Formats: sequence, structure tokens, C-alpha cells
Amino acid sequence: MGGWAVVLLAAAVSCAPQPEASDKPSASGNNTCEKGEQATRTSGKLTIATDEPAYEPWFKDGDPANGKGFESAVAYAVARQLGYGKDRVVWQTVPFNKAFAPGEKTFDFDINQVSVSAERKKAVDFSSGYYDVRQAVVALKGTKASKATGIAGLKGLKLGAQVGTTSLDYIENVVKPTRQAAAFAKNDQAKSALKNGQVDAIVVDLPTAFYITGAEVTDATIVGQFENQGGTPEQFGLVLDKGSALTPCVTDAVDALREDGTLAKIEQQWLSDAVDAPVLK
Repeated sequence: MGGWAVVLLAAAVSCAPQPEASDKPSASGNNTCEKGEQATRTSGKLTIATDEPAYEPWFKDGDPANGKGFESAVAYAVARQLGYGKDRVVWQTVPFNKAFAPGEKTFDFDINQVSVSAERKKAVDFSSGYYDVRQAVVALKGTKASKATGIAGLKGLKLGAQVGTTSLDYIENVVKPTRQAAAFAKNDQAKSALKNGQVDAIVVDLPTAFYITGAEVTDATIVGQFENQGGTPEQFGLVLDKGSALTPCVTDAVDALREDGTLAKIEQQWLSDAVDAPVLK
């Protein structure tokens, strides 16, 4: 079994965009979780952010507002739990790294496969986890990388991942390769580097790995998945402004959706392909 220690670090490299005057919280002193009456950025509306492009299987057709894809469905389920119907949800584009960088936020919460970590909690609040994450390795079929059966077989390879992600952390802190990892601004760039032979393999979360190999880079294969490190599973959480009055309300909403089976149902619908892949030890 792997007793690998992972330090979940995220470089908070840039300041979040500052809200315009009209976006000031409508009721900053109001700490109630009464449905539809919370202290949101815009009174009577819930502003949800994610990155662009919005990738499958988390979103569908690049449109977070259509309710399709795992994270779009989760976002609307949380919104309903908070008392905001689909017509009262406003979507906003915020780059992945800016979502958890220090600075006042322009959104009520961000949903963008952001893993909860102690380092990130210094700058932002998180809801409780809405998805338990496994990281996976993707390589082109027939390559040396595709034949790796454990972490030792990855050490001499050129590996890549998106910057600021736990995928990159797993390369640096679990695999500890002899060659420096390649860090890409976007997953699209990592996929291109894999196709072009600039890297031997890339690390992404498991559902993304299934989508890449099934629909985007069809001559690629999932080499395997990493075991969760330590006692607590890596989880994606909703990102909120540090000290947001909404944090307990959003956490209660996520907890309720987990307890009543809604999260499991959404996961089954949109991430059903993310079944067991070989475990890399």
C-alpha cells in the first residue's frame, strides 16, 4: 500500500477580479440561510462561476447554464437547495487559478473541480466536498508510459499536468519523477503535448481521463489511478469568498444533497464511466 505523503499546494499567483460597485453584497450583515434570502452578490440572484472552456464530463456543450454535465447539475441542485430556481442563477467566467487566489470575489460560489486543501483555505472558503476525487495517468497506446504498472515505472518519464492542480502535485510529490514535470495553463495544452509527443503522459482526475481517452485522444489509454493519499479522500469543494456569510448555507446544501442521495444520482448520470481503473502503487 502506498504511504505517500502529499502536500496539496496551490500557487495563488494572481488577484481575483474586483467586483464592480453594483456587485456589492446586497445584505452583508445578513447571516440567514433562509431560502432565497441569503446575502448574495446581487439581491434575489445566485452568481455561480466556472472557467472557460467548460470541459466534459463536468459540463456539456461548453455551456454551464444548460444544467447538463456533472458540475452544472450539482450547481443547480445546490441553487435549488438554497432557494434559487434556474431563472435566478447567473453564470460568470473566472479562470481556474483566480477562483482560489486571494482577493474579493465577484461570485457567490465557484464550481470548477477545485480540490479542497489547507493551503487554499488560507485565501478562500470551501463548502463540504461534493465529489471524491482520484487522479489518473493517461498515455498514448503502445508507448513505454502505457505499460507502467506502478509509480516506479513513471519515475523516468516526462509527465505533465495543468498548473495549480492537485494533478501536478501528485506528479511532484507522489511520483517524484527524475525529469521536471511540464505545467500547462490549460488541460487542452496538456492534451496537445501528449498527442505531439512533448510529454510521455499526463495526469488528470479520473472522469476527465475517461473522457479524454473515449472522445478526445482516442489513441490514448488510462495507465491507472493513484490511491488516495492519507486518511481523508481528496474532494472537490465549492469555492467562496474568505469569511463569506454564504459558506455555512452552501455547506448545509451540499451535505443535504449528499445525505438524500442526490449527489450519488448526479454522479451516476454524468460520471458513470469513471469506474475502477488499475491502481498504481
